[in-house]
Amino acid sequence: MHRRQFLKLTAALSAAGALPLWSRSLMAASRPLLPVPSLLEPDAHGQYTLTAMTGSSEWNGKRVPTWGYNGNLLGPALRLQREKAVTVNIRNHLPEATTLHWHGLEIPGAVDGGPQALIAPGATRQVTFTPDQPAATCWYHPHLHGRTGYQVAQGLAGLVLLEDEASGKLRLPMQWGEDDVPLIFQDKQLSDDGTAIAYELDILRAAVGWFGDLMLTNGVPYPQHAVPRGWLRLRLLNGCNARSLHIAASDRRPLYVVGSDGGLLAEPIRVESLPLLPGERFEVLVDTSDGKTFDIVTLPVTQMGMTLAPFDQPLPLVQILPLRIMASGTLPDTLVTLPALPATEGLQSRWLQLMMDPQLDQQGMQALMARYGDKAMGGMAGHGMNHGADDSAMPMDHGAMPMEQGAMPMDHGAMKGESHPADHYDFHTGNKINGQAFNMTKPMFNVPSGQPEKWTISGEGDAMLHPFHIHGTQFRILSENGKPPAPHRAGWKDMVSVNGWRSEVLVRFNYIASAEHAYMAHCHLLEHEDTGMMLGFSVS
Repeated sequence: MHRRQFLKLTAALSAAGALPLWSRSLMAASRPLLPVPSLLEPDAHGQYTLTAMTGSSEWNGKRVPTWGYNGNLLGPALRLQREKAVTVNIRNHLPEATTLHWHGLEIPGAVDGGPQALIAPGATRQVTFTPDQPAATCWYHPHLHGRTGYQVAQGLAGLVLLEDEASGKLRLPMQWGEDDVPLIFQDKQLSDDGTAIAYELDILRAAVGWFGDLMLTNGVPYPQHAVPRGWLRLRLLNGCNARSLHIAASDRRPLYVVGSDGGLLAEPIRVESLPLLPGERFEVLVDTSDGKTFDIVTLPVTQMGMTLAPFDQPLPLVQILPLRIMASGTLPDTLVTLPALPATEGLQSRWLQLMMDPQLDQQGMQALMARYGDKAMGGMAGHGMNHGADDSAMPMDHGAMPMEQGAMPMDHGAMKGESHPADHYDFHTGNKINGQAFNMTKPMFNVPSGQPEKWTISGEGDAMLHPFHIHGTQFRILSENGKPPAPHRAGWKDMVSVNGWRSEVLVRFNYIASAEHAYMAHCHLLEHEDTGMMLGFSVS
């Protein structure tokens, strides 16, 4: 719902006596209202247009230069239909080149929007594709190699709402901005005077990522949002560069997970809290029928670099204000039928070893300690977020690590040697997969189209949590950090947690990706991606 629609609604409800006095007083408070992304409409030719452009946003009473699609910050939501072709014109009005990646959509490599699909300043790129996958909440963002973190930090991101016939038959909340509400979470670091986004890719950020101390929901800090009483549907996106979140209700009312990255689950899964990786999406339903106000908060995450204030305690993200009017959606007992997992015996297997150059590891940790001290070192391997059955550390049997696909062992002995000044070390290729930093022109391997494969992504020997993303597919998690996936993570996914151990996924690619327009597989901690922890692969 747009701001003017919200104000008209609340005015009408207030005049009719349907809005309690406490809500009316809050509406007049200085707390910002939650901005809800508009739904982008096609033009007379049935085409959509997204323009990446410069603008500004106001935070803490100061104007800050920001970037957005069709506006100052973030972008509109695209509502697409399964098996219906869509054409999008992507215009670049930025001062530098960019790309636009359709994160979560299964589409051919030529239109996927990876780092090869450059759009020069002043240029336009037109893409046409036909999504053919279950209904899901996906998103779009830039993917310019070496600058993805910077461009996302400036504000470039937007949602894609894919619908299908099966989801339309369910009585889930569907009134956009009323009982079907998107929440895009991002953290920002501002300059000392608060007038600019202070993004820098240096050896510290290459090691642990770029974190901020200003938390935004849909582009504003701690907004409020009035909703009907009943079942509220929240579409959650962690749009942070590197920060993992841990979502909960402030009064501990349960969250019912109904969908993950790639679509609806088989049935709602009740959770008390919900870890959320960078780039990850979940759809949850919350019961607001009691009429009580509550916050959606992020709980402290004991991951390296993430426990500093204000994230060292529960941090409110948005306040939910239930009205007296009733919502019409329900919480179904069952949702959709997920196909059974096939047997993995005899499938092509691939091993992807995530690793940080020992010199980057050493100097990055030194820089982290020098800047933040012991408080920044919370959550070493195995003590991060609980994405599976529990968060206990797995034993690291390095003797069992396969040396397939060019994987290289971590040389931790080198960390004890001579330290080299950071300005003499090129950290831009310090993060690797299978011993190699990203190569734009040479895919690491080719995958046969339509054939399921088992991929193992290993973070053994690494203290960092890696949110791993694979383009061109929605996969199923076979194991996550050595354990079966939690029930709410057992559906369609394009993100998997790799946290000091190894995770296994079952993938299949239904579209062609040439070497010129290869798909990507990478850590979605954007500073790791920008400094080499990414590979290209073709599909034929």
